[in-house]
Amino acid sequence: MRIPGPLAAVLASAAALAALCGCTVQPTEADGKHGLPVRIRMPSDRGTEPTRTAPGAPGAAAARVLWSRGDSGPGVRELQARLRQVEWLFDGPTGSYDDLTERAVQGFQGKRGLPRTGATDAVTWQRLLAMTRPPGKWELYLMGGQPAGAPDPRCLSGRVLCISKTTRTLRWMVDGRTVSTVSVRFGTQYTPTREGVFHIYWKSRHHVSTLYHSPMPYAMFFSGGQAVHYSYDFAARGYAGGSHGCVNVRDETEIARLFAQVRIGDKVVVHW
Repeated sequence: MRIPGPLAAVLASAAALAALCGCTVQPTEADGKHGLPVRIRMPSDRGTEPTRTAPGAPGAAAARVLWSRGDSGPGVRELQARLRQVEWLFDGPTGSYDDLTERAVQGFQGKRGLPRTGATDAVTWQRLLAMTRPPGKWELYLMGGQPAGAPDPRCLSGRVLCISKTTRTLRWMVDGRTVSTVSVRFGTQYTPTREGVFHIYWKSRHHVSTLYHSPMPYAMFFSGGQAVHYSYDFAARGYAGGSHGCVNVRDETEIARLFAQVRIGDKVVVHW
């Protein structure tokens, strides 16, 4: 159809104006699917819609981090319980995001093509939720690493390593104040950790057991051959194992800090 000269001039002027203004005609997502009329999108509204990039792709926005190493609380405890369900973590839960939890998250992420950050972001958490069920109280607390609870009355004065077999925790206390708390493991049925009130009588930074020929770093002896010390086995296997009577600590950073603070003669209370 031939367009009259005046009308053609008007249309040409409108097209030129649109080009100068940068207007574009783009279908919305709904337009493309259902053939609805297109709309005009001005340059001012280009920045109102975020660019969506596949997770892990170059230029993808980092997912929001929920928990990472050093965090603690009930959310971390649930994370650890769910990692146990899919066999990426074999100890705890403790409620503290330690090196074992970080490595377990890295393994879980790598297996599913996610960035191996070791931090639990929203994408990692949603993937884990989809693969697991809500943990019960037994899974959250009774497998070890329960909340420390109230200290034994014998721990409320002086400098004390207050060790609870019930909650599997060691409190470092000074004059009734808790300085730090760590998860611990004890002896087995046949080599139990002694209970009672003792005192640190010897410290040995690089100790090796003369009886079992196993390393006992940061050893602080309190009763015969029984000591509080770092355990490589505890760090690797968690509560699946046990000691020969010693109080095992699995967090090397914390036991190093504790070793530096504890003195010969400080009290040790091992109780239920």
